[in-house]
Amino acid sequence: MAPTPLVMNSKPLVFAFLALVTAAVCNLAADETKSGAAQNPAFVRVMSFNVRNSKEKDGKNGWQYRKELFSETVRKFDPDILGLQEVLADQYDDFLKMFADYTMVGVARDDGARKGEWAALLFRKARFEQIDSGNFWLSETPDEVGSKSWNAACVRICTWAKLQDRITGSPVLIANTHFDHKSELARVQSAKLFFSRLPKLAPGAPVILIGDFNCDEDDDAYRTLVHSPLENGMVLSDSYREVHPERSPNEASFHGFKGGIVGSRIDWILHTPEFKATEAEIVRPAQGPYPSDHFPVTAVLEFKRQ
Repeated sequence: MAPTPLVMNSKPLVFAFLALVTAAVCNLAADETKSGAAQNPAFVRVMSFNVRNSKEKDGKNGWQYRKELFSETVRKFDPDILGLQEVLADQYDDFLKMFADYTMVGVARDDGARKGEWAALLFRKARFEQIDSGNFWLSETPDEVGSKSWNAACVRICTWAKLQDRITGSPVLIANTHFDHKSELARVQSAKLFFSRLPKLAPGAPVILIGDFNCDEDDDAYRTLVHSPLENGMVLSDSYREVHPERSPNEASFHGFKGGIVGSRIDWILHTPEFKATEAEIVRPAQGPYPSDHFPVTAVLEFKRQ
């Protein structure tokens, strides 16, 4: 009797061959992507997020119940630069642990150390090298710790950092702030202060200004920042309005833990002409619970190489 021929199952061989082909195609695509990225302007992912300070009695929306969700929300967008407002000392310590791959700079506004709120500024260590950083107060004496002026209800601060972009090789100045919620005069004068202070901190460098400005586009502070460059010639653009030119009645960035969208943005990401906004969003979950009483706002900025 003739021996029974050995019949091999060809399916594993076919699957193995397809896996090898797929891997080769993916590697080629990855190489092409890397090559293209090296030739194209770099993109910077920016987020501004008012954290809602931890001392408020928010019940089920208290910081201890939402801080993990807050971290997840930030990580989902994965910013290169992150500006946080209303940060208290316990939250600052939480963020040091949550975002260990970022450098965090800033001081608390009341005493220049740990008393009061931070306008904390974070940037990804792998992307940026810190050249310098500092703080100034939104007042007639901006170098005086804890100072306030112009009928402001609270002490207000700006934290800034001059960075070296490891991808583009360009310096960039980033600043984060929180304007007064009651005094329109304080907001306008604070806006003017930025035009006198920021250009001196990093002459000629591109600027990204992040913050909770406690007003909308109808406020004189907005018009001062975005539409009325002063004598030094610094010009700021609103990244969200750059991407979404038509104003909508559903642009609220503050929602009081209710998730409402009707209203105007009070949280902005502004930038000088060296950048172009290619994406901008008010990040709204479909439903609660919410990581804060503000929605985070985000922008992807394309650096326009000279």
